[in-house]
Amino acid sequence: MLQVLRSSWALLLGMMLLMVGNGLQGTLLGVQGAVLGFSTFELSVIMSGYFVGFLGGSKLAPDMIRRVGHVRVFAALASFISAVLILYPALSHPVAWALGRVIIGFCFSGVYVTAESWLNNASDNENRGKALSLYLIVQMVGIVTAQGLFALGDPSGYILFIISSVLVSISFAPILLSISPTPAFDTAKAMSLRELYNKSPLGCVGVFLLGGIFSAQFGMSAIYATEKGMTGAQLSVFISAIYVGALLFQYPIGWISDRMDRRFLIGIMSAVGAVGAAVGFALSDNYTLLLVAAFVIGGTSNPLYGLLIAHTNDFLDVEDMAAASGGLVFVNGLGASAGPLVTGWIMSAMGPEGYFFLILSLMVAIAVYAAYRTTQRSSVAPEDTGAFTPMMQSATPVAAEVAQEVWIDAALDEESNNSENE
Repeated sequence: MLQVLRSSWALLLGMMLLMVGNGLQGTLLGVQGAVLGFSTFELSVIMSGYFVGFLGGSKLAPDMIRRVGHVRVFAALASFISAVLILYPALSHPVAWALGRVIIGFCFSGVYVTAESWLNNASDNENRGKALSLYLIVQMVGIVTAQGLFALGDPSGYILFIISSVLVSISFAPILLSISPTPAFDTAKAMSLRELYNKSPLGCVGVFLLGGIFSAQFGMSAIYATEKGMTGAQLSVFISAIYVGALLFQYPIGWISDRMDRRFLIGIMSAVGAVGAAVGFALSDNYTLLLVAAFVIGGTSNPLYGLLIAHTNDFLDVEDMAAASGGLVFVNGLGASAGPLVTGWIMSAMGPEGYFFLILSLMVAIAVYAAYRTTQRSSVAPEDTGAFTPMMQSATPVAAEVAQEVWIDAALDEESNNSENE
């Protein structure tokens, strides 16, 4: 781990600053939009724009990098991000903010693709899994730090927008000034969605529904907290609880998943997440219980993404794993793009409790479908499954392929060891 940190500290520092800036602007828009009088549905459209742009960027950024290179794409997209962040308080209109969110989502996707390519290039087969784990931790720390900064500022002014823009701008310096060489770039052609679904119906359905849960957490949590009348400090702790839970539960759940039928564990984790959402829905006037609900939902939903990918890999040949990663990211992006819109519509009809109602419904749907799938196909023996690797749902196809490389290396090593033992 220390070796990875020594070789990639500049990149990881840049990514942490980037996540602080991104996390800060996401929370800030939800709160300031409510102050400006935007309706819940208007805010949901604004928040959905990020995921629409992110999905488009995941598809187009690789071609841009192949044509003009990492550095030019990185610098160009960075300038757009900083410009949009500064323009938010100057263009306080729902349409302008929605377009800004699409642009920012597209640009952040391209920036992540570039940074993750560098991270992959800076690691090797021996430490790629550790590098991915550090990358996950850095992302979580960045988002939680953003909530702390939000609590210290005035969400109705423009200073926090400037801070967010400055943090994003500074984040590029360690990456662009790194002595690491520019990596060669290539991604595997994605497996068709029909073929992917035939390989793992639970994987496809699960990541799609999970996309809606993730986008509700990342895009609508601040709006929910504002409508509930939380103070800035309470809002920050509420959102932080989601990501602290996500970080703490990733590795224990991953360890357990390597030792049992993953479909059963997916169903259990989804059911626990549903219970957490039910607590938030039914007891929303108790702030302490809201924190518990946020912690449980974050601690179950984020590890579920890695579980579903690992489950899908259990039914894939090694040579198909890299191709499957792009398809899974795309399916998750479709769910994430629709998530804020559906959440906003439900919250408009039910009030702020609609936020937890949507998460409850999607968690129950995953649990029920996982239980159904156990009746349709025999399980894979734990000793024949691949190793769990933690993944963020905001991962681009590059990060997903890095994770797949870890799984592939582990699978090949296991096959080699088995052959030697025979």
